[in-house]
Amino acid sequence: MRGPRGALIAAVLLIAVAGIVAVQVAGGGSAGRSSPIPTRAPSIHVPSGSSAAARDPASGLPTIARSALPREARATLDLIAAGGPFPYEQDGSTYQNRERLLPSRPAGAYREYTVATPGSADRGARRIVTASTGEAYWTPDHYASFARILP
Repeated sequence: MRGPRGALIAAVLLIAVAGIVAVQVAGGGSAGRSSPIPTRAPSIHVPSGSSAAARDPASGLPTIARSALPREARATLDLIAAGGPFPYEQDGSTYQNRERLLPSRPAGAYREYTVATPGSADRGARRIVTASTGEAYWTPDHYASFARILP
């Protein structure tokens, strides 16, 4: 490898090897390792200063204080308490609990309500689900995780 072409090839190879090593050192590579399989539901992100460290004894779900919810979620809770009117046609519809993350209840026991997401062109992923027994649950990620809302 002599001349400018050989030097260019050597430089490209050196950069490629350095990049691979950097990715492996940073933990981004998977050579010789298998990806772990999650064994529990994803954890919910709860703003700091909330009561998320506690778990609801009935459901085992994390809890979140009403005051720690986003402003839009608190407004949705106020609408629910007032009986509406709701901004979305789907609000108040039956939530089926197909993911089985909430406590088991008879069909029709859960209702879902949209929590407005600033900047979203559609309903977004945030919801509040209420139970016929009075509990309310927050999901910021379209039913992938829940936290029980505390008063």
